[in-house]
Amino acid sequence: MLGAPKYPVIATQTETIILFGEVLVDIFAGRKVFGGAPFNVARHLQAFGLHPVLITRTGDDELRRQLITILEDTGMDACGIQLDAFHPAGQVMVRMEGCKHHFDILPEQAYDYIHAGMARRVSGAAHPRWIYFGTLAQRHTISKQALAALTRNSKTPHLVDINLREPWYDRSIIEHSLKRADVAKINLDELEILASLLQLPGKHATQKAVALIKRFALRSLLVTCGEQGAWQLDNTGKKHQVVGLATLSAYVDSVGAGDGFAAVYLLGQLRDWPIDLTLVRANKFAAALCGIRGAIPDSEDFYLPFIAEWKL
Repeated sequence: MLGAPKYPVIATQTETIILFGEVLVDIFAGRKVFGGAPFNVARHLQAFGLHPVLITRTGDDELRRQLITILEDTGMDACGIQLDAFHPAGQVMVRMEGCKHHFDILPEQAYDYIHAGMARRVSGAAHPRWIYFGTLAQRHTISKQALAALTRNSKTPHLVDINLREPWYDRSIIEHSLKRADVAKINLDELEILASLLQLPGKHATQKAVALIKRFALRSLLVTCGEQGAWQLDNTGKKHQVVGLATLSAYVDSVGAGDGFAAVYLLGQLRDWPIDLTLVRANKFAAALCGIRGAIPDSEDFYLPFIAEWKL
């Protein structure tokens, strides 16, 4: 039995971004935290005054009800949250191994079964300016086909955020993603993995990036380098680079920093910021996220300095 969205389809808005993929609950000892790259990016976009629409699928369970409450409390649109009667809301079991967290991404979750027809209806009504998607939610054929249906014959630009989570990716998923993207975001380590997996020519990162852009006809490639900054290479060979930036407060963790970078990049695209300015601002926001615990700040006050500085 396929579940319909609980909420009516939205009216057209001028700054809508579709975010397709997983919403996860990280289950720690004694606490649960909602996350997943699409959710994190959507939460930042909402705080910056845009209109994110998540297209995902959850179980008919308490975690779904908690998610809907979070969306309502933050003013986010819930029209794309599908209901699944047979599979649970996405969960990740987090345990400590020495001084590090280890994440077990559970199989057979509701976001593996995103319904293609529902996804297309929501996106068609929303008239998005961008479509964002990642790789994890494509591990199952059903959601992979839903993404293909969502992006097929679409003139809306697509950004794929390559998030390699073992063992949930393979060459087929990577190629499927890149063929549907206009812009790809990746970190430096993942670029090296893709270069090996796809047998890209070149000795240096920039040469491998050129090869990736040409093979998949990308408009541009975003490469984040952690504390070393980030760069973008476009399909004309022009490279824009921003140097690393120390965190704005004491370093806590880097969870969700890449999602913050992606959110500000999309914000810059919609607000027509020059690419150099976009990279500087995305890098600054990502650095600030490294100064808090987890991917999402506890208070809206976190966003206020950026909203003021960027005149949002």
